[in-house]
Amino acid sequence: MDIIKISTDWARAEIFSAKIVWIFSFIIILSAIGFYFLGKTTIAKAFVIPLAITGFLLTTIGIGLYTANKPRIIQFEKEYQTNSSAFIQKEIERTSKSNSDFALVFKILPILVIIGAALILISKSPNWQASGITLALLASFLMAVDANTAARNETYRQQLLTHQSS
Repeated sequence: MDIIKISTDWARAEIFSAKIVWIFSFIIILSAIGFYFLGKTTIAKAFVIPLAITGFLLTTIGIGLYTANKPRIIQFEKEYQTNSSAFIQKEIERTSKSNSDFALVFKILPILVIIGAALILISKSPNWQASGITLALLASFLMAVDANTAARNETYRQQLLTHQSS
């Protein structure tokens, strides 16, 4: 299989993930605006700031994913043409590092969900409850996105290793 196609398909999938994050961030920001203008209860008003912060954080994450991966599509081809074995080795090292990063991410995000749940259960304050719900929402969404990203990363890494050994 053509390693450039595999690499650019991986980068395009990462760009698609960025777009999914943007769509979710847009929904979160719209929700914050909706609670601001239409929220009548204390808890509804308490959601405005946590949702706005979460929406802008997700927007930033989406921008980071996009800007990190969009240039790779062109960069992959240039690097591969220059030195194919060095390119493959560099990608194997990068994907291996990403795998270890995901191991840490999948320890931290569930803890954030637990913290969010604890805030919901323990606090009687609408602000803390809204913050807990929003934190659990953010961490759960990031786990869903990162689970797909981690699986895609591992598949890509395995394809690189197969190509390197052949």
